[in-house]
Amino acid sequence: MRVARGFLGDLEDAGQRAVDGLAQLATRLYGGELRLGVTGLRRAGKTVLVTSLLDNLLKAGRLPFLDVMAQGRFVAARLRPQPDPAIPRFDYEGFLSALTGPDPVWPKPTSAVSEIRLDLRFRPGGLVRQRLGGIATLTLDIVDYPGEWLLDLPLLDQEFAHWSRTTLELSTLGPRRDLSRPWREALDALDPAADADEATARRLAEVYTDYLKACRSNAVGLSLLQPGRFLEPGEMAGAPVLTFCPLPPAPGAGRRSLHALMAERFEAYKDKVVRRFYREHFAKLDRQIVLVDVLSALNAGAPGLDDLERSLALTLDSFDFGRPGLLSWLGGARIDRVLFAATKADHVAANQHVNLKTLLESFLSAPLNAVRFSGARVETTALAAVKSTETVLTDYQGQPLACVQGVPVGRDAPTVIFPGEVPANRGDVPAGAEGRFDFTNFRPPKGLGADGRGLPNVRLDQALQFLIGDRLA
Repeated sequence: MRVARGFLGDLEDAGQRAVDGLAQLATRLYGGELRLGVTGLRRAGKTVLVTSLLDNLLKAGRLPFLDVMAQGRFVAARLRPQPDPAIPRFDYEGFLSALTGPDPVWPKPTSAVSEIRLDLRFRPGGLVRQRLGGIATLTLDIVDYPGEWLLDLPLLDQEFAHWSRTTLELSTLGPRRDLSRPWREALDALDPAADADEATARRLAEVYTDYLKACRSNAVGLSLLQPGRFLEPGEMAGAPVLTFCPLPPAPGAGRRSLHALMAERFEAYKDKVVRRFYREHFAKLDRQIVLVDVLSALNAGAPGLDDLERSLALTLDSFDFGRPGLLSWLGGARIDRVLFAATKADHVAANQHVNLKTLLESFLSAPLNAVRFSGARVETTALAAVKSTETVLTDYQGQPLACVQGVPVGRDAPTVIFPGEVPANRGDVPAGAEGRFDFTNFRPPKGLGADGRGLPNVRLDQALQFLIGDRLA
């Protein structure tokens, strides 16, 4: 019996050591640090999303479907000094004040990279992790940057002649044809093989930048805008590296020609701006959320949707899932989860949210299949970072009709609006559909966050569950 007990004791000790070993391994599987990139295509609301995300985590607020909250394991969150003092801090307090003040307004969009850090404290879940006891901490760094910068990454795989050809071809399509006319006329009036001079280069760059700005305007709704720093130059405003534009072919052009100068500056832009940004920021991200204003693209009709489709394809290709190549020599981006989110879901009735999500996914169906086959995690959703409307039912010819009630931009009183139905698929929007859709923008309602529970939102918790939930398990 003593032998048996000794054997059982040894077996029990061995089992205990195995459990302890698993527990030690578990300490490396939760908590730690995570860098989340937030970007958006054309005024998709990334500043509002980051502000709401922070507010709800700091106040343990309206996030019922974030598992760590639902299971009662979340302890608290607090802001911390960011790790890189050279990067501007995301102005959470200022943006929150704009949303929650007596006369609330949407905060101004940021035009450069910013960062903020917070610690999330929680009790681990699962049998092995519970054995560890105590409290775990996930340090979350949120990096906010313009979507135009993400769309610059494909430039690294292109030569000046190829980029010029594709950009010139694109400028003759749809609404770009009229918007690009001053720039194309300026190109017609010069010889790209002639000797370069700085005044001509600057004038062409200015006209081309005006064309990009016109494409970005609300009235048009285009999102494929390269180079991104032409629209958000920051500290580089006026630098020669931003003084170029696409040019037509120039056979026989010499080294001193305008074409040679523009090609040289294109390469400098790739090296000094694009590669630098992705090495210093993008390649260090672990997770990414890309915000998409699908409703504005619908308002623009088929041309806006076509442009959005091109932008999303380039964006997804930028992550280079499962393929050696660009990112491997850029510094090895380690992003393993990407969420594409159709924003402003509260601008349509709740029964249209599924269509909004499937419409977004229809733009990405072919590349998404390839990415998912590689084992990467890419998902889509429809959300509202700050809920500015309520879905209400009204009577229309004896039938209930789902509408939204809120304060439209430009008005002062709540209004009930039928925003229309969202098509479920890109193929459901025929050519020539301009003017068919007119989705309304709404003002932030008064009293946001007055109950201290965090800013009201739609599916922000589900987005967080996909992006960071596994690290809070």
